[in-house]
Amino acid sequence: MRAISLWQPWASAIALGNKSIETRHWTTKYRGPLVIHAARRWGPDERYFASVEHALGRLPKRLPLGAYVAVADLVDVKTTEELLLTVGPIEKIYGNYEEGRFGWVLQNVRPLAEPVPGKGKQGFWSLSPNELAMVERQFV
Repeated sequence: MRAISLWQPWASAIALGNKSIETRHWTTKYRGPLVIHAARRWGPDERYFASVEHALGRLPKRLPLGAYVAVADLVDVKTTEELLLTVGPIEKIYGNYEEGRFGWVLQNVRPLAEPVPGKGKQGFWSLSPNELAMVERQFV
């Protein structure tokens, strides 16, 4: 199963159902299950955004870092120009919809009951059989 690392608070926003489109500067032909990993790194801008979202009741105060948090199905990739015609206001604040970018449409999000510690990487990577087993044991 493939995985991708996202900075917080975006990884948790997917797991919680606040975000169903992951915006990227690159497209992919891959379709299928995708493990969402919350990276260890997050900066002051991300912390501030998370604190505002927490105050609004959309995110918990503490967010996992360096852990797998959900599995979603990547079902489509569209241009951000195309998505801007239909994306709602909450989804819009959770992505970068500048011209020339792509939105990965995620469905069937399965949050993990507990985050599973793991080391992230750039781009896609495949989970080891042991990591995959630990993630699957945490399906809600």
